Formats: sequence, structure tokens, C-alpha cells
Amino acid sequence: MPYGFGGPHAGYMAVREGIQRQLPGRLVGVSVDADGATAYRLALQTREQHIRREKATSNICTAQVLLAVMASMYAVYHGPEGLAAIAQRTHRRAAEVAGGLRRGGVEVVHEAFFDTVTARVPGRAADVVAAARERGVNLRLVDADRVAVACDETTLPEHVAAVLAAFGVPADGADGADGADGAQDPAVFGEAIPDALRRQSPYLTHPVFHEHRSETAMLRYLRRLQDKDIALDRSMIPLGSCTMKLNATAEMEPITWPEFANVHPFAPVEQVGGYLELIGELEDRLAEITGYAKVSVQPNAGSQGELAGLLAIRGYHASRGEAHRTVCLIPSSAHGTNAASAVMAGMKVVVVKCDDGGNIDLDDLHGKIARHGADLAAIMVTYPSTHGVFEESITEVCSAVHEAGGQVYVDGANLNALVGLARPGEFGSDVSHLNLHKTFCIPHGGGGPGVGPIGVREHLAPFLPNHPLREEAGPRETGVGPISAAPWGSAGILPISWAYIAMMGPDGLRAATEGAIIGANYLAARLGPHYPILYTGRNGLVAHECIADLRKITKETGITAEDVAKRLIDYGFHAPTLSFPVAGTLMIEPTESEDLAELDRFCDAMIEIRREIQRVADGGYDAEDNPLKNAPHTAAALLAEDWKHPYGREEAAYPLPALRENKYWPPVRRIDQAYGDRNLVCSCPPPEAFED
Repeated sequence: MPYGFGGPHAGYMAVREGIQRQLPGRLVGVSVDADGATAYRLALQTREQHIRREKATSNICTAQVLLAVMASMYAVYHGPEGLAAIAQRTHRRAAEVAGGLRRGGVEVVHEAFFDTVTARVPGRAADVVAAARERGVNLRLVDADRVAVACDETTLPEHVAAVLAAFGVPADGADGADGADGAQDPAVFGEAIPDALRRQSPYLTHPVFHEHRSETAMLRYLRRLQDKDIALDRSMIPLGSCTMKLNATAEMEPITWPEFANVHPFAPVEQVGGYLELIGELEDRLAEITGYAKVSVQPNAGSQGELAGLLAIRGYHASRGEAHRTVCLIPSSAHGTNAASAVMAGMKVVVVKCDDGGNIDLDDLHGKIARHGADLAAIMVTYPSTHGVFEESITEVCSAVHEAGGQVYVDGANLNALVGLARPGEFGSDVSHLNLHKTFCIPHGGGGPGVGPIGVREHLAPFLPNHPLREEAGPRETGVGPISAAPWGSAGILPISWAYIAMMGPDGLRAATEGAIIGANYLAARLGPHYPILYTGRNGLVAHECIADLRKITKETGITAEDVAKRLIDYGFHAPTLSFPVAGTLMIEPTESEDLAELDRFCDAMIEIRREIQRVADGGYDAEDNPLKNAPHTAAALLAEDWKHPYGREEAAYPLPALRENKYWPPVRRIDQAYGDRNLVCSCPPPEAFED
């Protein structure tokens, strides 16, 4: 992974057998499909925050999936032999530095090392670092007496020579047991790694790490994996509360430029003027869009943004001698991460009820404020609400909390319905997190990377995140500390959002919001006669998403929301959000990226599925053996000689004529979720497991 001035980077956690179910996030596990074939799935795939809320293990809802894929493909391409060669080359360069320093009379403070050498130069450390910088090399100033030198596989002999020169070691001080490429003989460099630390056991033994040694073979392997997925390059992804919108090539291209990709997060400030200018402009534009006084881009995800915002609120109360304010009001409709974040910030969660219309129950709100007013820290609300409507009482909610001395946190998950139309900082909110991976076009990447900046009003600005190693990264004296390890979080992907805002301009941003709202209302209007729309505003309209309610249909026919979600795969669509925020429903969000033709294609699929459901109700399909209960249908299943279903293969594969021109074939049939949860297998099965 490139440095990207701090990220995004993937972090990994490993645990012993028996406690893997306590890990935050989700695991890729192995289950079986309807035919008994091996199938991968997200084990325990319902985000635990949605179930356990304030009792969740963590508030993590964004995983660095794209980075994990990049790292895994690096291993697939190089294999164990290639990775070992890279490690040996890296260590060889470090040993070359250590050997040259020792021969030049410079003390190396450790005998054993892998890629990093620390040298002691009493009183000269700053001078050595400066001398190296003049030669085009950045070294780490450990303290006044020590300098650290890190090598990797891109370190060249000329880099080693420049480092030695910075220490004042003459050129011939690096001579020794050098090979043709300037690297030391293994018999010499190997001595820096103790025998007890040398790995003897085999690793990366699966065939996939041995089969793709050419760029052509690797390209074709990646294409085979890609063909298994339904992504935005194939069809609309109508996941509610996810805002799956276009990630334009013009926005994405700059992150590949070395000037952005290859900058160390702690490079000297005079070397990163362009980055700091971009970050400053992005923060200012986000502040203008949201109506806040100040924005910090340090949080790496919406969950981190929530934590940062709540810590700012706690810091504010503590500065006023009111550290006892720890109660956080959260509506029952809220995203489960809200409650988990509040607990992480040291708050006590008190749930506020919602009324039959899906709005905050104002009577219950006022009652909870009366009961907890003296200890009230904040309320966390989502606007538009998680139910997909603009709650008209939002200003009343904000005023009631402010009058009791609390702060208002507006979750920015649904900001795609506000940009250019309303600013949270002006209708009563004190702090929000923004999802750049939703509203501002950073790709979701299968779950990450994300960026979750927070915007705050003036009185909370002193309590934004800061960083002990970068005073420019936040309020120096009053900041709440770092939320991520890098001063500006995942800075390497911020050019995407900067470019999106710059190219769209104020008129374009407003038009995008209007398009998202119009698209959602168009879907609601077309689907409403077939699937009840659960929540709407006073005029029968929704915000940027709508919830199709299948509970009555399920009660009458036995066809569930999950059956509809699986059947949509046969029609070439990713399913909407299933059973959130209400069990037995589908939450649909089209975004402004989808044109009328694609919206109609989705509606046609949903309406045809409703006709299939009606055939079940009328007895035309068997209640258990029908295209919905058996969905999705793989090519292998349709070509089986023994077709025992009472409906035809053509009905299963091509329920609409247009599918003959553009058909997605799922790689597996319906996966046995319960089996996968009971039998949590997280290791890669051998190829034989996939044989017939």
C-alpha cells in the first residue's frame, strides 16, 4: 500500500481459537449453498451494533476491505518465495547501512534488526537528519543523539550511499561483502536476524499463492473474481443508507499520482505544502457546505467521526465544569453505531421512542429531558431520519436539548439529501460527521476505506482531534488527542472528494441532491402500488430513500423480504438494505447517479417479482418450491439434467426479456446462513472443496 500521507492503510487483528466471535466487525467465513457447494459469506454478517447497540464490542462499521484485497493480491502475485526474496532484499539493505556505519565508526545501538537501523551520534542527530535531507533522503530523528534509518525493497545502493554520507562516513566505508547489485552477501547480512526468530514453518501453502506468476495470469485471475460480483459497473446498487454513487475516473486518477501516493505521513512540513493546501481547502469547503465553523478530516470512518464528535462534546462540557453531563439521548430508529460510539466516549445511552410515523416521539423526548436534564450531554439524531423522511420537528428537538444544556449531534449518514439545500450547522446542530465515502464519492471498496470528517460550531472547535507529532493537525492545547494514527487520517484519498466538489461546484452539488431526492420519490411512486412504502412525510413524499414494507405480504404468502432480495439477483440487481431499520422491509436508495432508464429497470424487476409473489398467493406456484424461495439460480443449477422444480428453467433465468441481452450469473445458490454462523470457518479451504 502506498503511504498516502497517512492512509488509507489496513490493520489486522488475530486471536486464538475460541474468542474469534468477539472480534469487532465481520469475518469472511465458509458455508454451503442450497446444493451443498462450498460458498464464502460474511459470517455473523448483521453488524453487531444493530443487534447489541450500546453493548457492542466496538463501534466499527467500516472495514478497510479494499486495502485488504490489495495486500492479499500482493501475496497472490509474489507467493511465499517472492515475499521471502523481498524480505531478504530489504534486510540486506538495512544490513548494508549498519555495516557501513560500523566500519565508519558510528555506533549501531542493536545487534539484531530486520529493516530499521538506529544509530547513536551524540549531539549530532539533527545535523545528520538535515544532511540526509539535503541529499534527498528523509531519516527519523529519534532524539538529540539517535537517528533511525528504515529500508524497504525500493531502497537502492545510491540511497545507502547517501545515508552513509549524511553520517559523515566516507564512500569506502560502505565497502565490504557487496554483491553485484551492491547488496551484502547473505552470509554477512543474515547474522542480524537471530536463528530463534527465523521462520521454519511453511506459509501461503494454498495453490492460489503459486498459480499467478505473470501479469497476464494475474489480470485474468482478477477478472474472474470481478465477474462474480454485482458492482456499480454492472448495475444500480440500491442499498438504503449507503449512498452507492458514481466514483468518477477523473476524481480517482489523482490518488495514483506519486506526488499524492508516495508521501510519508510525517514528512517535513516544508515538503507537503500541496497536501496541506488541498486538505485546508477541502475542510473549508465542507464547512461551507454544512454550515459549521471548522472541520477535521482526521477520522478514518463514520464510526471514528462519531467518537471524535462525542469526545468534542465531552471536552466542551468538562471545560465548563460540567463533566458530569454524560447522558446521550438516542432515538430508537438510530443506526446502532450511534449507541456503540456513545459508550466508547464514556456516555450513558438513553433511548427515545419513535411514533407510528417513524418520527421522534416528542412527548417521550421531553420526558427524558426532564428526567435527565442535569446530566444531559447530547442527543444523536440522523437527518433525514434513518426511516427516509425529513422530520419536521428537527428544530424543536434541537431547541429542547439546547435549553437543557445539552449539545446536538446530527449524524451525517444521509447528507446526500441535504447538500445545497440545508446546512446542519444552521438548523440547530452543534456537530456532525460526514461520510466522504458516501456523499462525496470516495468508493466504498466493499466496506472501506472510508473517511468520516467532523464539522463543529465555533464553541466546539477547540476540542477537535489533534496529534502529538503534528501541531498543524488540530488544536494544540485543548484538542481531544488523535482519533487515528495519522495526523490527517486517510489523506491519500482526500483528492477524490476535493475533485468532486471542485468539478461539481455549488450548482452541481445542489442538482445532485435534488436528483437523489427526485429519484427516491420516483421509485416510491412506482413501487407504492405494489409494496407499501412504510414511512413518508406529511405530503406523502420521502427524502433520498424509501422503505418497502413486506411484512403483510410475508404474512399472507410466506414470501419474505430475504426471498425478494435473493430473487433480485436473478434480475441482475444487488439487493436493497434488508431488514434495517425495520425487520421485514427493504430500504432502497437510488442516488443521483442513476438515470431514468436504470430506475425503471429496477422498478420493472420489483414489479415482476410482485407478480411472482401473487402467483404464490393464487396457487400458481408451490408455496415452497418456487422461483423466489429457490433464488438465486446458478447456471449449473439450470443446466442440471434432473430439474425437479414445477416451474421452468426459463422462468428462473430470464423472468424479463431484457435479461437475455445482459445476464448476471451468480456464482453460488442461496447460502445457508445459519450453518455458516454455527460453523465459523475462517480459513481458506483447499481447491478440492469446490469440486463436484
